Amino acid sequence: MNKSKTYLPIVALLLLLVAGFTALSANRPTKTKWISLFNGKDIKDWSIKIRTHDLDENFANTFRVEDGLIKVRYDGYTQFEQQYGHIFYKKPFSYYLLQVEYRFVGEQCPGGEGWALRNSGAMLHSQDPKTMLKDQNFPISIEAQFLGGNGKDPRTTCNLCTPGTNVVMADTLFTPHCINSSSQTYHGDQWVTANFIVLGDEEVHHLVGVDTVFSYFKPQIGGGNVSPVDPAVKIDGMLLKEGYISLQSESHPVDFRRVAVVDLSGMKGDRKKMSEAVAVALSEK
Repeated sequence: MNKSKTYLPIVALLLLLVAGFTALSANRPTKTKWISLFNGKDIKDWSIKIRTHDLDENFANTFRVEDGLIKVRYDGYTQFEQQYGHIFYKKPFSYYLLQVEYRFVGEQCPGGEGWALRNSGAMLHSQDPKTMLKDQNFPISIEAQFLGGNGKDPRTTCNLCTPGTNVVMADTLFTPHCINSSSQTYHGDQWVTANFIVLGDEEVHHLVGVDTVFSYFKPQIGGGNVSPVDPAVKIDGMLLKEGYISLQSESHPVDFRRVAVVDLSGMKGDRKKMSEAVAVALSEK
């Protein structure tokens, strides 16, 4: 199947619906319900996995809640030492709209890699954190990469990276690790709203606000860029039908003030209904 023929009508329909529903304040045809994954008070519904540490050992209070925000901080570190961290919501999702509001702040932790400057992400269809090895650097997942500008150079956000995974683009299996989106650059400490339409093992769309900046198909396990890994978990070629949502710690301080989903699993198979639900949700927020 030529996936581009499927993708274009879906995106075109979504854009038309967003514009139409934004203009209307009542009588919207599809009800939506945002589910807040972050309650603004604590992270009791989340699990933490930091490289070289056991599950739920929140080393140096890396992940904390202050001022109604999930904050990623490194004031307890002397050196980063590739202690990549992820905080996972307690349950997996399959078909959903995810919204994350984030901003980069402060200075990078000493010892952080140059590529990790103002770098974080939301991991989609992630493996269960209970199945990660103690020294594993990243979960097998699809990474929606967040990047902040350095104040002068172009640097897109909502990019795609693939730790232990591959995707299909233009009918071809994409095996390089990262590829940039078409977004603009966001410098400084401004808040950015990222949206992700995740449709099981079929297709995924990255949006900044309501602008689609990247799309791909058939997310699946494969490739490298994750180590070490349990071979019983990394089954190359297996399509990713569902998975956990996690947020990254990669050495630069970052804040998250909203993490919420609209569950689309009950609309599976009805693309028009899903598009309407997404459009309504995006116009309401």
